[in-house]
Amino acid sequence: MPDSFPALATAVTGTGPGLLLAHGATGSIEGNFAPVLKTLAVAHTVIAPDYPGSGGTPVAAAPLDLDDLTDAIVGSAVRHGIERFAVLGFSLGTLVAVRAAVRHPERVTALVLTAGFARPDDHLLGLLPGWRAEEPPALRPHIDLIPSLDITGDLPELAVPTLVVATARDSMVLPANSRALAAGIRGAQYTEIDSDHVVMVERPEEWLKPVLGFLQSLPLSEVREGERK
Repeated sequence: MPDSFPALATAVTGTGPGLLLAHGATGSIEGNFAPVLKTLAVAHTVIAPDYPGSGGTPVAAAPLDLDDLTDAIVGSAVRHGIERFAVLGFSLGTLVAVRAAVRHPERVTALVLTAGFARPDDHLLGLLPGWRAEEPPALRPHIDLIPSLDITGDLPELAVPTLVVATARDSMVLPANSRALAAGIRGAQYTEIDSDHVVMVERPEEWLKPVLGFLQSLPLSEVREGERK
């Protein structure tokens, strides 16, 4: 990573196989995952880093880059002794999760992709100017990253178990984007929840049911390898 990229403020909780969280643009671990963190940590070591400008992480000195952000997220887990882990991405975090599995296949055991997209559609792009104007300067780099994103070429390369969770009433990232993700990933499981964008806050119990079921179904070999070293 370049020197301009700050170390990510990271919380680690729970015990068991590693589960690395990747939050959404302009969000934070607290803002996106607070209602579900304790439950996720019952059977997993949850690694929860905040992006530059979010939570306790300083703003980056240069524009954000997906590969740099991905490497920083993965590095936050390794730095805390978690060598292998599933990655649970939300919104922008789904692209981070997919790129992590492609760039670090020796570390990523599974993916959970919630309210995600492979590249921004016209609906999302149309929301960006108004969204950017509402956010503080520290978070605007998250939004500025979005127009350049495209992981469609990464999807055929994925070789880990994957669950895609669509948010059926999403006003920001339309559910068609999640369907396209699932269609592009060989063997992906797919489910929909009747929720707007931040489903972990709006309908936490409904979201936890398929997510925990999927994580518990992973092969025991992956679970053992994901323990804290």
